[in-house]
Amino acid sequence: MAKQTVAEQFVDILVRAGVQRLYGVVGDSLNPVIDAIRRTPGIDWVQVRHEEAAAFAAGAEAQLTGSLAACAGSCGPGNVHLINGLYDAHRSMAPVLALAAQIPSSEIGTSYFQETHPDQLFRECSHYSELISNSRQMPRVLQTAVQHAIGRGGVSVVALPGDVAAEQAPERAVEHALVTSRPSVRPGDAEIAELARLVDDAKRVTLFCGSGTAGAHDEVMAFAERVKAPVGHALRGKEWIQYDNPYDVGMSGLLGYGAAYEATHECDLLILLGTDFPYNAFLPDDVKIVQVDVRPEHLGRRSTLALAVWGDVRETLRCLTPRVRAKTNRKFLDRMLRKHADALEGVVKAYTRKVDKHIPIHPEYVASVLDEEAADDAVFTVDTGMCNVWAARYLTPNGRRRVIGSFSHGSMANALPQAIGAQFLDRKRQVVSMSGDGGFSMLMGDFLTLVQYDLPVKIVLFNNSSLGMVELEMLVAGLPAYGTSNNNPDFAQIARAAGAYGVRVEKPKNLRGALRDAFAHKGPALVDVVTDANALSIPPKIRAEMVTGFALSASKIVLDGGVGKMVQMARSNLRNLPRP
Repeated sequence: MAKQTVAEQFVDILVRAGVQRLYGVVGDSLNPVIDAIRRTPGIDWVQVRHEEAAAFAAGAEAQLTGSLAACAGSCGPGNVHLINGLYDAHRSMAPVLALAAQIPSSEIGTSYFQETHPDQLFRECSHYSELISNSRQMPRVLQTAVQHAIGRGGVSVVALPGDVAAEQAPERAVEHALVTSRPSVRPGDAEIAELARLVDDAKRVTLFCGSGTAGAHDEVMAFAERVKAPVGHALRGKEWIQYDNPYDVGMSGLLGYGAAYEATHECDLLILLGTDFPYNAFLPDDVKIVQVDVRPEHLGRRSTLALAVWGDVRETLRCLTPRVRAKTNRKFLDRMLRKHADALEGVVKAYTRKVDKHIPIHPEYVASVLDEEAADDAVFTVDTGMCNVWAARYLTPNGRRRVIGSFSHGSMANALPQAIGAQFLDRKRQVVSMSGDGGFSMLMGDFLTLVQYDLPVKIVLFNNSSLGMVELEMLVAGLPAYGTSNNNPDFAQIARAAGAYGVRVEKPKNLRGALRDAFAHKGPALVDVVTDANALSIPPKIRAEMVTGFALSASKIVLDGGVGKMVQMARSNLRNLPRP
């Protein structure tokens, strides 16, 4: 067998681990690896315009597949640019391998040109971060990095000096089997027995679900039916748990709506399923709480627990449901369902009042029409800020759609680069980036990546010429809005100048046609929608001391906006209630 360079060996291991593309920006320290990719079938180099976009793209790909994705940055500033996207991937539990190329190994520690220490720099946003300083290290270090990223769910970083990458690899060692998927984790019998006892002893049980309920929809519904429990969710749980759910009572948190808050506070036992919901002010402190999570470090770090259960939600419920006594009393469940419907009826009016004639266009109206026009299996990537509000309120989950955002890290500018990763994964699947003007303009250079690769991403730009969520935070805190205004160009003209489809919409009557035309276009398209910056009114009872970063942490009042088709779901559930 012909000898390999370290770079060729590196790329070969990535291919064996299932990596199909490496996102990044080329640079001299990366050149040996880039050349190895050029000559290796089964893996491609994806040239982005900013390394931050590379990390976001890899993170989105990993979230959609659950498999390893990869990105790379050249030495010093090149790999430093990866850090924000890697933080997001790590906090989203997305298995991502980052190659941080390093300066020549003989110069490390001498303050050489572009010198940084990536093996130290990335430690906080990774499970594993190591420097390869010797060619004999490479196979084991990279294999260990792969195992950490996949096995623990998150980021691994390998720093590789360019000169080491170009060296001849030692005689090829025996190839180790690579972990490419995670196992199911079942709780112990003692934990299942104790959880069953707590459920049996409780008269009123509520379930609150997060992203850890992925793949467990049927099990959650079966358990909710057995114990007559209302089911609420966090934002990251929406896509997995809200559809086909006759027990739905909405969402809690800043973007919350419906009766989720009441259901979690008025029960005897609250069961947190696969959620690391960070806003503990929205959780009760006088209710017994059980938490089920596959990550043991999540257990009990937000609330005082009566029981911590380490396990997959699906496996836990499969074990638990047959063990608990079926409850027959639906009074609590039915009361919460009615509260949920009443709460939605109250806020839906804000959306229905002449919104299709309002200029500037209500962003709620844009999100509602987008929800109707988008494909049933579309992937939505959502910018942090007000786009989170519109996605939470108006995107209708159905078990086939996916919604990706920076929901744990809360970074701006995530939607466009995440759409790149989603579209590379499947060019035939509709990918829609719900971008704010602030986020889009921050990483706008990577719109050129869409054009360069002819990726048919559709960008729906909510253009209110402001940093809307920041402005809201300032106003709620009693501060005048300052530094939040954007002097924007016509983004549609920029899209056309770049060689893509672009259209600007200023009147609501033109919106639906513009979206249909953009979706029908075979390549990248941008719909620049001029929206009302004042569309979101502030609930009058929220006080300044309630603001904690992104959360209005002590409020149970929903924002005064519409809720899209969710009111229809609530009404449908009410029709199924037993008649007294």
